[in-house]
Amino acid sequence: MSPRSVVTSPAPTVAKQLSFLDRYLPVWILAAMALGLALGRLVPGLNSALDAVKIGSVSLPIALGLLVMMYPVLAKVRYDETRRITADRRLMGLSLVLNWVLGPALMFALAWVFLPDLPAYRTGLIIVGLARCIAMVLIWNDLACGDREAAAVLVAINSVFQVLAFSALGWFYLVVLPGWLGLPTASADFSFWAIFVSVLVFLGIPLAAGFLTRYVGEKTKGRRWYESVLLPKLGPWALVGLLFTIVLLFALQGETITSRPFDVARIAVPLVAYFAVMWTGSLFASRAAGLDYAHATTVAFTAAGNNFELAIAVAIGTFGVTSGQALAGVVGPLIEVPVLVALVYVSLWLRPRLFPAPAATQVADPTASGPYRG
Repeated sequence: MSPRSVVTSPAPTVAKQLSFLDRYLPVWILAAMALGLALGRLVPGLNSALDAVKIGSVSLPIALGLLVMMYPVLAKVRYDETRRITADRRLMGLSLVLNWVLGPALMFALAWVFLPDLPAYRTGLIIVGLARCIAMVLIWNDLACGDREAAAVLVAINSVFQVLAFSALGWFYLVVLPGWLGLPTASADFSFWAIFVSVLVFLGIPLAAGFLTRYVGEKTKGRRWYESVLLPKLGPWALVGLLFTIVLLFALQGETITSRPFDVARIAVPLVAYFAVMWTGSLFASRAAGLDYAHATTVAFTAAGNNFELAIAVAIGTFGVTSGQALAGVVGPLIEVPVLVALVYVSLWLRPRLFPAPAATQVADPTASGPYRG
């Protein structure tokens, strides 16, 4: 058997590595969208019922859905690995630049190029660009044989950094930078503090809960029990929360979506361009920086993915549940899932071509990162 066949043989089984729920995630999202549209048409007074009880400016049912979908993801992070991974200056420097400088700037540019006449959707995409991935990137990275611990640490750093810097970056990209460039700024509804509160509530609370869950779980039962028994029980709730939120959002957005379906298609175009450009550029930049395949892949997927859960929460909290900004965030997962699954296959195909290694190393390394590790 050739080294290339050893390296690329996992590719046909990528889909099989996903759970039943994750494998058909685009189907569930489409079904949730259809159900939401039907409820919006068939249930009179739904808008008033959802707005009856609020947390800040977000209705209580939607707020609960947002918190439920964030918590399980943050409970998966191995927070104790932070120090070891952060010692790699090349990895950390490259990841921080890609995630917090180039990624938001690229989404800003694409939003203005493709949506110059749709300010609400444009603003929603810019918010998506600021919300760095902390969720399904762990799945994509695992399937592509990336470094599992490095991905978890980058997710943890992105989580903390978003709490600290998201509001300032939102103010810069929505108000300051457009002003410098002579472009229209975000509407008067934009508020630095509204974004700050949204991030603090919808990221800060589940981040603290995820950290405490892992700390207490490992302290009392050990890491093996925590990751093999508790996490599999918590994991599906992230998808439940996402689908529940999408149903409610589309129930409230039904009239807008059915009257302007081409707007949804226009939102999808810059998203596809963003994923392709960001992932490809990050992989080649990592290779040029001297990172090995496992770490280069991790950097590429963490840079290309986005935290749509947070983007949806911020858009709802700042602009309202029926806003175009919220719709832009909701369309995101529908596009991200199939595109990044395809990039898993591309990553495995490129592995022997961009990161060649001696045959003995490729065949006999039992500690290689990824889902195929024993």
